[in-house]
Amino acid sequence: MAKKGNRVQVILECTEHKTSGKAGTSRYITVKNKKNTPERIELKKFNAILKKVTVHKEIK
Repeated sequence: MAKKGNRVQVILECTEHKTSGKAGTSRYITVKNKKNTPERIELKKFNAILKKVTVHKEIK
């Protein structure tokens, strides 16, 4: 049987990429514990299109 737990997969999308006007998107997939962090997370990740570290926010 599969484990039942509080960890869920979430998608992180770059916040600066939309305003840059460049094509494509920068997205990452990660997991979080929904019991410990019920709010949406923000992480600094590398955006390969913009070639710099930007803030990525969780999308629904």
